[in-house]
Amino acid sequence: MQVAAELNHLKQQFGIVGNAPALNRAIEIATQVAPTELSVLITGESGTGKESFSKLIHSLSPYKHGKFIAINCGAIPEGTIDSELFGHEKGAFTGAVEMRKGYFEEANGGTIFLDEIGEMPISTQTKLLRVLEYGEFIKVGSSKIQKVKVRVIAATNVNLLDAIYKGKFREDLYYRLNTVPIQIPPLRERGADITLLFLKFATEFADKYYIKPIQLTEDAQDLLLHYRFPGNIRQLKNLVEQISVLEVDRLIDRKKLKDYLPPDQQVLPTLYRPSHTQESSKEREFLFKILFDMRKEMHDLQGLIFELLNSSSQGKEIIKTHATLFKKTPNRLEKEMLPVPSNSIYETDNLQPAYAYIKHQTKPFIQQHTQEVETIKEENLSIEAKEKELITKALEKFKHKRKKAAEVLGISERTLYRKINEYNLE
Repeated sequence: MQVAAELNHLKQQFGIVGNAPALNRAIEIATQVAPTELSVLITGESGTGKESFSKLIHSLSPYKHGKFIAINCGAIPEGTIDSELFGHEKGAFTGAVEMRKGYFEEANGGTIFLDEIGEMPISTQTKLLRVLEYGEFIKVGSSKIQKVKVRVIAATNVNLLDAIYKGKFREDLYYRLNTVPIQIPPLRERGADITLLFLKFATEFADKYYIKPIQLTEDAQDLLLHYRFPGNIRQLKNLVEQISVLEVDRLIDRKKLKDYLPPDQQVLPTLYRPSHTQESSKEREFLFKILFDMRKEMHDLQGLIFELLNSSSQGKEIIKTHATLFKKTPNRLEKEMLPVPSNSIYETDNLQPAYAYIKHQTKPFIQQHTQEVETIKEENLSIEAKEKELITKALEKFKHKRKKAAEVLGISERTLYRKINEYNLE
């Protein structure tokens, strides 16, 4: 009973609503690791409430009397993130008119929360690893090493192991951060918690706008519980606020609720990223080309050696002794070659007979592989068009407010900015 009471107290203190087993387990791990000085990596989809857990850990840690600073790594431009985190000296770069403390120096003796750690540039990851390993850093434009004692809590909504595979995240930093992992479950896996959160937000917005709280009919509740909520708690909160403000009738039925739920929920959470299978197909295409070129060169070399040896009696003896090495010399290949159709792309004097033979024999395979590659290209174009359409709709819906659009799409503002430039959506 005492444990349950302490758990409920923590939930109330940090605004965590719900009783899902996965959520309670995440809170238990957070309370167990908080009194230590271990680094913590909080994982979970965007909008699941990872920052609330970082504040919970800070409040129960030896650093609770120090500052708590939360930083969104995805919202800081790559060119200034080192200065933001570690500070800079006067004159370190254009515009550095005075010395500036970084977040790590400001948070000395406290906790620093690095949200969207997966968006951090590789060069900055190296500096962060030094802070974690040795408790020291160097300001931009300085050569002086500064010591710092700070608790680091990181969070991500991307698969860092996948990022390591793609060379976008340091493996040593991952294992240094991932001392104690905490997984926050997505809203769709929390069952009745969705209804509890709906009631909480409905009450909050009723107080905020001086109106009666909205309620759901049974069929509307059923729809709510079976919706995927790609934007998780953030999306649910926005949904409740929209309905609270726009609807005159305070009782919301299934039909009315459905009008506020995006119809194409399967594609909103994350934007398209090529799978390993498609990447492997491109690598295979490249390898095939290399193999064909190597085979051609080997046959050309074999033919050259054959001609050199065949010009002398001693060489002819060597050919007889090692007949298997010259089984398919250019002359024999010409005799053994299958008939080449007239007007064929292979019927040319410029091609060596051995190479023509190889290409003719492998023609069906090459055609099949080419068709696979073309299919992949068409799929890529189709997905890119869908991605562009989603971004355009999100920007239009929120009147080009990038922060709101990024939240709905489930990506960082920096990623959205890059996509806008890529698709010329300005």
